[in-house]
Amino acid sequence: MIIEWEWKTAAAVDAPFQMVADCCLTAEGVGLPCAVHVVMTDDAEIHQINREQRGVDRPTDVLSFPSVSYKPGMTARDSESRLRREWDPEIRACHLGDVIISRERAQAQAAEYGHSEERELCYLFAHSLFHLMGYDHMNDDEKKEMRAMEEKALTMAGITRDADAPRITDEELLALARRAMEYSYSPYSHYPVGAALLCADGRVFTGCNIENASFGLTNCGERTALFKAVSEGAREFTAIAIASKASAPYPCGACRQALNEFAPNLRILVTWGDGLVEETTLPKLLPHGFGPEDVNA
Repeated sequence: MIIEWEWKTAAAVDAPFQMVADCCLTAEGVGLPCAVHVVMTDDAEIHQINREQRGVDRPTDVLSFPSVSYKPGMTARDSESRLRREWDPEIRACHLGDVIISRERAQAQAAEYGHSEERELCYLFAHSLFHLMGYDHMNDDEKKEMRAMEEKALTMAGITRDADAPRITDEELLALARRAMEYSYSPYSHYPVGAALLCADGRVFTGCNIENASFGLTNCGERTALFKAVSEGAREFTAIAIASKASAPYPCGACRQALNEFAPNLRILVTWGDGLVEETTLPKLLPHGFGPEDVNA
């Protein structure tokens, strides 16, 4: 997802907003490229907007203004034709709408709830994105459905406090790998690759191949995802999805060895072309693999 930021706070926030946005689209099952305009501001300005746009004379934590008009009972996953009406040719994406977040209110709520400002901001962002995709919480059933989607997306992004949040499916893991492929830096091979690595605790870390003019310093998408995960404290992994455009992107020898260090029984999903998918395991790709237990034998 393309995020168009407008910062009206003293400093930008170091939070994984891009990952949260991609996970929200994936959880919803939207395949089209989408964009959102986000304003990060304070209580005074969001109070003014709330009063002028909604007739509510008080500050709030987040406001969402959808561009898409959904049919009753429908959300973005069911509304491709309506999403396409909001296509912006300049950014080559469907504009979902506008979001205003009060950082001041997010900080206060984070302190009240006993978690980090990052977690609160990411939750508010996910909440607003699902509003833009047609969700609401006017009754208990709607609230339950929307909350489940929020927690599913946040779990994928590694930001959750709900142990019972829905787990990611293979199709969603593959979709995240395809999204990661779009960030590839591959000007020499012209072979973009994306990877999505699933942790045992439900978190997902994504990566893409990053090439270098010296060629030897190029890093594969699988290792980019793995190194991101390990650098964030993850050590146990159950599956990885790898995506490319032209041919089946089975991991190279270096990636197989790197993955074997942490997940010798890893499930591997590869996807390419027009939705082609194959599944295998790391032991099949790396028989008699050499790992930590062999060094310490």
